[in-house]
Amino acid sequence: MNLADRILLFHKVVETGSFSQAAERAGMTNSVVSKHIAQLEQHLGIQLLHRTTRKLKLTEEGRLFFRHAQDVDQSVANAINAITEFSSEPTGTLCLSVPTISGEYLITELVAEFCQQYPKLSVELRLEDHQVDLIAEGVDLAIRTASLPDSSLIAKLLVQSKWVVSASPDYLKKHGTPQVPQDLVNHNCLTYTYMETGTNDWLFKEEGQQYSMKVSGSISSNNQIALKNAALAGHGVIYTPKLLAHEGLKTGKLVELLADFSSKELPIYAVYPYSKYLPEKTRLLMDYIAQGYARKAALFH
Repeated sequence: MNLADRILLFHKVVETGSFSQAAERAGMTNSVVSKHIAQLEQHLGIQLLHRTTRKLKLTEEGRLFFRHAQDVDQSVANAINAITEFSSEPTGTLCLSVPTISGEYLITELVAEFCQQYPKLSVELRLEDHQVDLIAEGVDLAIRTASLPDSSLIAKLLVQSKWVVSASPDYLKKHGTPQVPQDLVNHNCLTYTYMETGTNDWLFKEEGQQYSMKVSGSISSNNQIALKNAALAGHGVIYTPKLLAHEGLKTGKLVELLADFSSKELPIYAVYPYSKYLPEKTRLLMDYIAQGYARKAALFH
């Protein structure tokens, strides 16, 4: 037992009026309880109790110490109640960092639904495509697309995200349709600056072999939605997650290109800093987001 445990045990002895009842509540023997109270008195350098065969009597110092021990006992009870209430009805704020595309097309709606289910919880939603330092920036949960070199993070796979090459019918009418990746050298390729393989390197495969194709174009951006909008307006070819191009492909405003050669597919994870005890509110949000990705998995393939 540490000092705090002995203070709580002393409170229990005085509250019950006997070593035997305190021992029963604590799951100890009388002799063990007596030993711990004696060690407490030795640590404090004062006598707290007068022991007789029939009853216990507090010394003057013991009465003063008991009043403070009551405060300790109440503080412990309050802490336990607070945690219990927190677990049964989550409260507080969560900080969530997500990629722009997932935020725009999926997660914002999921977070809004989640907050309706848990009205005492609020979520700070950060849309950002660069990888933030979760611990340094106080981020509770992040959605990340790509490999995860940071071993201090715990990851849960949400979905595999396929990437597609596409352009608008107007652009293809003016500039022709590439038939093989090498044809892209003659096209205006709108590039993404956070591309894992490099801004101007697009991944393809041929006869089972993967390779990168060096492309170039008039626009590069750290925002793929901006690139999609430029492609929709007929200004070039883009290589993006299928989720971003899905609506355009469905309506015919975009045309998928080089489908037999595209090889880019990246995992999307929910990640959080390593912790022995994952807060319940973080687990609830992560599970809700995972369910949302599962329902929309077809949009990523």
